[in-house]
Amino acid sequence: MIPLRDDNPTELRPYVMVTVMAACVLTFLYQVTLPGVVEQRFVAEFGFTPAHFFGDAGSRGLPATATLFTSMFLHGGWVHVIGNMLYLWIFGNNVEDALGHMRFAMFYVACGLAAAIAQGYADPSSTLPMIGASGAIAGVLGAYLLLYPRAKVLVLIPLGIFSQLVRIPALFVLGFWFLLQFVQQAMTSAVAGGQGGVAYWAHIGGFVAGAILILLMRRRGIGLFHRAQPHVSGERIEGPLYRRNSRIPDSGSGSHRRGPWA
Repeated sequence: MIPLRDDNPTELRPYVMVTVMAACVLTFLYQVTLPGVVEQRFVAEFGFTPAHFFGDAGSRGLPATATLFTSMFLHGGWVHVIGNMLYLWIFGNNVEDALGHMRFAMFYVACGLAAAIAQGYADPSSTLPMIGASGAIAGVLGAYLLLYPRAKVLVLIPLGIFSQLVRIPALFVLGFWFLLQFVQQAMTSAVAGGQGGVAYWAHIGGFVAGAILILLMRRRGIGLFHRAQPHVSGERIEGPLYRRNSRIPDSGSGSHRRGPWA
């Protein structure tokens, strides 16, 4: 199930989200220019290693606390960075809209920290560096799920050599994603003793942190469990992302954006 876009318009331009995406992409492009051994050292220095943070293993380069932040901008491959940026592009703009720019920046970092610490507690002796924005983005998904569980998401469902495009509620898309983390974590633990290449506990920890933080940090007047705003030209509506009695502009006006791809 690959999400392509949602039907949820926004009021604010997602400056913070775009800045985060640019930082992640530029950092990854720098990574791929490094020779193999140099890139491994780069990841070891700037990735978050639980044994350095929780244990007695000495860290090289940056302090272990600093890697909690730097690790959020590194990625392990093209699929990793493209997948993360896709999810952030689709769902991040609505969460930034609900929080405002500064709160979204703090929210994103807090979710990333919670994700790293959750993974660290799950395996505090691990000497494998953890990298990626997945934990912070999982927090964005947790927040979106509480804000707009009934918003429709266009997803691509591969069916062998065929594929199907369908619109389904965000509740099912993001709920399925969350449950999948538990299933994959259980399978990884059973097969590889928890030493798989994906930090599933970071995903779970970030998701839960995002769901909790959105309750505390959302802007005044932003409710929970709302539908996506309808795209009806000229209709007066009330909703968490619109001022009371505001009018939806006709098609072609740019004051309300229909989503990240619009």
